[in-house]
Amino acid sequence: MSDEASPPIVISIELDDPALADRLAALLGSVAGLRLAAGGEAAAVKLVAPAPRQDAETNSIELTPRELDVLALLAEGASNKDIARRLGISVHTAKFHVGSLLEKLDATGRTDAVAHAARRGVIHL
Repeated sequence: MSDEASPPIVISIELDDPALADRLAALLGSVAGLRLAAGGEAAAVKLVAPAPRQDAETNSIELTPRELDVLALLAEGASNKDIARRLGISVHTAKFHVGSLLEKLDATGRTDAVAHAARRGVIHL
């Protein structure tokens, strides 16, 4: 093994949502072996917002505002208990909303629901 450290992987963040870009920069800035690109610097990896999809698959999913709230928390990895606490609802109600999301998104689990929603443009990660 060599004593020389590998150069860091340079990452650029190009998102329309400044708050999300700041959150990602804060998270990635503390990861060993990664470095955020300076303005105009070439990057080995670019994090960009996907173009919004406007197809029949996206339009066929009708989620309530509360289901969208729950979906966003699922994408953050929140448990039913966390969802209930953060939204001011009971754990039973949180479970109900998660179950409804799984059904509407034709998902086999929480992670699958987030993946389906992201692919269909319902949420943007």
